[in-house]
Amino acid sequence: MNNGIVKFFDEVKGFGFIKDTDTSKEYFVHSSGLIDHIRDGDEVVFDLQEGRKGMNAVNVKRR
Repeated sequence: MNNGIVKFFDEVKGFGFIKDTDTSKEYFVHSSGLIDHIRDGDEVVFDLQEGRKGMNAVNVKRR
């Protein structure tokens, strides 16, 4: 599991970005990859999965 902070999440469109706290890389997150409801600034843990345009955050839950 990776640790990160929700940089941006648009509830209407159902996607956003999470910044990994260890590597500072940003990962796309879609609402289908969420376990918990998230908001901008939330601390989260997540797994990574290969998507069409790179790595995506999946199994995202608040810490």
